[in-house]
Amino acid sequence: QVQLVESGGGLVQAGGSLRLSCAASGRTFSTYAVGWFRQAPGKEREFVAAIKSTGARTYYADSVKGRFTISRDNAKNTVYLQMNSLKPQDTAVYYCAADPKNLPGDYSDYERPDWYDYWGQGAQVTVSS
Repeated sequence: QVQLVESGGGLVQAGGSLRLSCAASGRTFSTYAVGWFRQAPGKEREFVAAIKSTGARTYYADSVKGRFTISRDNAKNTVYLQMNSLKPQDTAVYYCAADPKNLPGDYSDYERPDWYDYWGQGAQVTVSS
């Protein structure tokens, strides 16, 4: 029922910036918590950041804290991931995911991929050295 589409990926040099967007369908998207995950070839999918439905609370993996910022514009049904000071280790396919449960969650919940019910197709981010 809910479709998520990521955009904004690309190739950037180390130290550069990119902004990813996750556009969603559905009037209930504004009630969903949303997370960003990434997966490099041959590696497991890992948590990057999450944001509650109101945008009042955000969560970040230690590996990106201080460099990445998650935000949302519910009027546009869009969640963003601003990525600054990019490193080659950030190279991965980035996925956005939505949680429709409308249930208070902690970091330990949002960092698990199985917490989310809807996923986008992913956007490639490549950071060159």
